[in-house]
Amino acid sequence: MPDTVLSFDFGLRRIGVAIGQSLTGTATALATIDNPADELNWTAITGLVEAWHPDAMVVGIPLTEAGEEQAITRAARSFAGKLADRYRLPVHHADERYTSVAAEARFRDQRRAGQLRRRNRDKLDAVAAKLILEQWFADRAT
Repeated sequence: MPDTVLSFDFGLRRIGVAIGQSLTGTATALATIDNPADELNWTAITGLVEAWHPDAMVVGIPLTEAGEEQAITRAARSFAGKLADRYRLPVHHADERYTSVAAEARFRDQRRAGQLRRRNRDKLDAVAAKLILEQWFADRAT
């Protein structure tokens, strides 16, 4: 298993990013990158790759509740392929069916506890990337 892993929650408007360590199986939400419709923000992604030097990457693959592919699934798979081509690192896919819902619940709980404010909503996609990576680590540990 790779040591340091960069994780992405791909979306058509934003991409959440997290970093994690396989030794501990934990992850930290890093950033949310704007994803303009005309071109991926490779400058921001490259900055994170250069800052963290990951051994591998994980991209969340959005499936329907029934586990079927949809239009965004193809876009996420394409993004994963572009990452692999550009950075020459292993890129793994992870089922992300419920991570956005879980991230939303976590965000709501933190707001209720006074830990976050509404203006922190831009961190939601990064939290989803964190949950994707933690689940990916857990799946490999069993």
